[in-house]
Amino acid sequence: MKIAAFNVKRLGGDKVNNQDVRDNIIKIVSRYSVVLLLEVTDVSGEAMELLLKHLNEYGDNRSNPYRKLCSEPLGPEGHKEKFVYFYRKKEVEIKDKYQYRGNAVITRKPFAVLLNCLNTVVQDLVLIPVHITPSNAEVELNALHDVVEDVRKMWKNDNIMILGDFNADQPYLSKKKKTKETLLISSAPYRWLIGDNVHTMTINNNHAYDRIVVYKESMLEAIVPDSAKAYNFKRELN
Repeated sequence: MKIAAFNVKRLGGDKVNNQDVRDNIIKIVSRYSVVLLLEVTDVSGEAMELLLKHLNEYGDNRSNPYRKLCSEPLGPEGHKEKFVYFYRKKEVEIKDKYQYRGNAVITRKPFAVLLNCLNTVVQDLVLIPVHITPSNAEVELNALHDVVEDVRKMWKNDNIMILGDFNADQPYLSKKKKTKETLLISSAPYRWLIGDNVHTMTINNNHAYDRIVVYKESMLEAIVPDSAKAYNFKRELN
């Protein structure tokens, strides 16, 4: 099973109704069993419905279709976004969902899901999505530990993956803060699958903003070695 997070940058009706852009998004999403889309600005939900319709009409997706799950609009007024999951229904079932309401320092509260993965070693998997505010990166990264503890307590599950746009690189987070002060990076239970030297951007492609982090060694051992990487769609799809 392949899982991805993708910040599509202000994804709403304009992009979904642009056939060239939509077709590329569909090609990218179709590579994965579960995709978390970030920075979705589709307030009405109509654009995501249209994207799902076209996604399930593409290639082999007709016989192995997707479902979707959207959060409510999150964040400050004028800058609200949704977390949106697309997942193949033959491979994944959503057992539960949870909109975190805790620690006030997190601008976009994570919309976590508990997945039943039908064909994997780890069958019950928790996904915690993040889109960290650049100007508050260190504080929000520290606060993610509260989210993890909240989810662990609620679902009694340590099979946790945190994924999305961490903005965990220069200029928002210095190397000194990453190695000495930021809890998620310095604390032993957390394992970062995307390193500091991985290019995750299509613009200014020397920053590792987008990350995947797993909780505890047992989750790390469940990941296919060296399988976590950035997909350079700009190059691969020309």
